[in-house]
Amino acid sequence: MGRSSGFLIATVAAVICAFPLLIIVITAFTPQSEVLKYPPKLIPASWTLDNFPGVFDRIPVGAQLWNTIQMAVLVTVFSLLLDSMAAYALACIDFKGRGIVLAVLLATIMIPFQALLIPLYKMLSDLGWIGSMVGLVVPRASDVAGIFLLRQFFVSIPRDLDNAARIDGASEFRIYWSIILPNAKAGLLTLGMFNFIGNWNDMIWPMTMTNSAQDRTLTAGLALLNGTQQGVIPYGVTMAGSLISVLPLIILFTLVQKRFIEGVASSGIKG
Repeated sequence: MGRSSGFLIATVAAVICAFPLLIIVITAFTPQSEVLKYPPKLIPASWTLDNFPGVFDRIPVGAQLWNTIQMAVLVTVFSLLLDSMAAYALACIDFKGRGIVLAVLLATIMIPFQALLIPLYKMLSDLGWIGSMVGLVVPRASDVAGIFLLRQFFVSIPRDLDNAARIDGASEFRIYWSIILPNAKAGLLTLGMFNFIGNWNDMIWPMTMTNSAQDRTLTAGLALLNGTQQGVIPYGVTMAGSLISVLPLIILFTLVQKRFIEGVASSGIKG
C-alpha cells in the first residue's frame, strides 16, 4: 500500500509538472484560429506546422541559438573551474578567516540579482562589452551558490586522501586536480547542469546586456514574438519558439538525468 501510494503521488506530481510542457507542444501545432476559440479546447480540431516557419520569419533563430549555446557552454565551463577552485580552498585548506570568508560569500546571496543589473550594465558599458559574448559570459563566470554546492561535496570527501597526498609532497593544485575533482564528479555534473540550464533559460541578463536581436540568446529573442500582429498575439508562433528553445534541454536532461539526480541527492551529505 505504501509503495502504491508513493507511485500514485509521484505520477500525479509528474503530470502536474509536465502539464505546461504539454500545453506548449499542443499550442505549437495548433492553428491561430483554433487557439483563439472560446471556450478553449485542450485538443484542437486541426493541426498545423505553420507556426514554426513563423518563428524563423520573425527572429534570427540560427544566430540566437548559436549565441545561447556559446553562452551556456562558456559560463558552465568557467564556473566549474573557478567555483571548484574556491570551493576547494574553503573545504580543504585550513587558513585563518576561512569561516568569515564563507559567511561573507553566503551573505551576498541575499542581494537580489536585479539590484546589480544597473551597476553591471554601467561597468560593461565602460569596458565596451555591451552586445558581446565576453560581456555575457565574464560576469557570470563564478557564482556563490555554485561555490557553496561544491564545497558541500568536497567536505564529504575523507580528509585522509588529501592529507596523505600532502605528506607525499603533492602541491595543492595536484591534490585539487587529481584527488578532489575525480571524487566529486557527481557534484560537478550537478552544478554543470544547473548552470547550463539556468543560462540557457535566462532572459533578463541577455536582454539587458545586448542591443540587437542578432546578439540575443534564443530565450531572450522569444520576447520579440509576443508583439501583436494586427492586434492579435501569435500564441502558436510563440509556443513554437518556446518548443524549439526547450527541446535541446529535454534531450540533454534525458541523457544525464540519473547522474544529475544522484548529485542533487548527495549534495548535502556533510555540512
